[in-house]
Amino acid sequence: MKEKSYLLYVILMSIRYFLFSGMAFLLFYVIFRKNTTQLKIQKLFPKLKDYAREIRYSIMTLFIFSAFAYLLLATPFQHYTQVYTDIEQHGLVYFFFSVILAILIHDTYFYWMHRFMHHPKVFKYIHLVHHKSTNPSPFTSYSFHPLEALVEGSVIVVIVFLIPIHKWAIALFMLFMITFNVYGHLGYEIFPKWLLQSKIGKWFNTSLNHNMHHKYFNDNYGLYFRFWDEWCGTTHPDYQKKLNQLFHQNS
Repeated sequence: MKEKSYLLYVILMSIRYFLFSGMAFLLFYVIFRKNTTQLKIQKLFPKLKDYAREIRYSIMTLFIFSAFAYLLLATPFQHYTQVYTDIEQHGLVYFFFSVILAILIHDTYFYWMHRFMHHPKVFKYIHLVHHKSTNPSPFTSYSFHPLEALVEGSVIVVIVFLIPIHKWAIALFMLFMITFNVYGHLGYEIFPKWLLQSKIGKWFNTSLNHNMHHKYFNDNYGLYFRFWDEWCGTTHPDYQKKLNQLFHQNS
């Protein structure tokens, strides 16, 4: 690897992570902490040692994720993928459609990978690091054991070999990924009631949904959507009840 080029990816990935998770933390855990208590899912807050642990593991994850990005986008290996650089090659409509495809592929990949991570013979060696955050914060987003970071990051390999995708479409996908990941670990439910009760919105995953997964260690394995949890019967039985309680206290 060219050290400077690889470090550039590390820097860019780090800026993105600390910008999104840091801003979310600053807004909800510092500036508006007293004004958003009705949105807090678990009323207690993590301790300083929890934030320190999450950031420490996240930094390791950033180096691993950056290696994937560098390998697939800045080395000769990219010629074996379906990554392209001319938008006109597939058109603007497909450009945006490929972002949606990437999200759907990731959602499916994550669900089954996540269930595998919860196998008793795997969980304590790899996924337990992430679940040490029983009351997650925005910094939990990338708090993975290095082996889990390798598995998590491998989704981009699946995507670039499975579908044609433009470099900037990958960037949009990754922007969506970090945004939703921070929201999922935010510790606050900020999706409005009208959205989550709509025909489409009810299928979106929520911060509450994933927070319950961290608290109870089972069910609610989905990432962006709840399709797989509903189809496979892995939605936590109290999810809708907890969601209604949040709606009630915020009304």
